[in-house]
Amino acid sequence: MDFLKMMKQAKQMQEQMGSLQEEIAEIEAEGTAGGGLVSVKIGGKGELKAVKIDPAMFKEEDVEILEDLIIAAHNEAKAKVEQAMQEKTQEMMSGLGLPAGMKLPF
Repeated sequence: MDFLKMMKQAKQMQEQMGSLQEEIAEIEAEGTAGGGLVSVKIGGKGELKAVKIDPAMFKEEDVEILEDLIIAAHNEAKAKVEQAMQEKTQEMMSGLGLPAGMKLPF
């Protein structure tokens, strides 16, 4: 194995990981629950960006349902962000010619 070539590939991979992390930070996903009564938007690092609640949910007896719907909507949005991150990572890895499924230490 050519050590210099390996070092060059490692540097390239590190640069691409930095770029990937910037792309992930810009990802936004929306999750909904209760047939659209509640929606949330989160960023690529899981931060909550927005919450929208249908005014029909503002009844005192519906507070617990509303709380559950917010959690469900957040979880859906988070799953979408994780899927997008996985796809971007796979694209980067295939571009480097590394074996599929190889885990990186950074």
